[in-house]
Amino acid sequence: MNQKYTKLLGDVLKEMANTDQIRLSDIPNIDLYMDQVTHFMEDHLQGSRRYEDDKILTKTMINNYAKNKLLPPPEKKRYSREHMLVLIFIYYLKGFLPLNDIQAILKPVTDRFFNADQKFNIQNIYEEIYNIEKEQIGETIRSVMDSYHEASHSFDNVPAEDREFLQLFCFICLLSLDIYLKKEVIEKIVDFMNTGDDTK
Repeated sequence: MNQKYTKLLGDVLKEMANTDQIRLSDIPNIDLYMDQVTHFMEDHLQGSRRYEDDKILTKTMINNYAKNKLLPPPEKKRYSREHMLVLIFIYYLKGFLPLNDIQAILKPVTDRFFNADQKFNIQNIYEEIYNIEKEQIGETIRSVMDSYHEASHSFDNVPAEDREFLQLFCFICLLSLDIYLKKEVIEKIVDFMNTGDDTK
């Protein structure tokens, strides 16, 4: 594939390797009003925007999440650190799942662990997942590079003027297949959670 795509991928993967997810210690341990919540999210997740005018989180979104029972209601219009963690989970999940699936995933967690007085709570869950995900980023980068290598050696018998475009198309298809299959797994798990039917 053309060097410009190799350089682009290198730059993208370098950004991915340096992805600085929101650490638990980054989140204020005091309750915040909605404006403070949206400002915090905009500030800490701005690197994930595709376009400059993309909104990370708005008041309407927060109200909608609470209405759909994705987010426990605030206490006296203030949101705790645990509210913030749930909002972060929602932010990443909504990129590829509808709200009803996110509700099925998150509600059992918030029902059981949304309580700062418990010894084990959402803060512990977030910290554990954060640490695992930091390690997983390296595996994901290697997987993307493997797909790029495979695509770069495809269509060898095609005329040069068409080869690069088809190799790039192949690379996109390989990445898409990975996303599709993983999304399928998530959907099957969510459907099972919703039915509780262990006979399938």
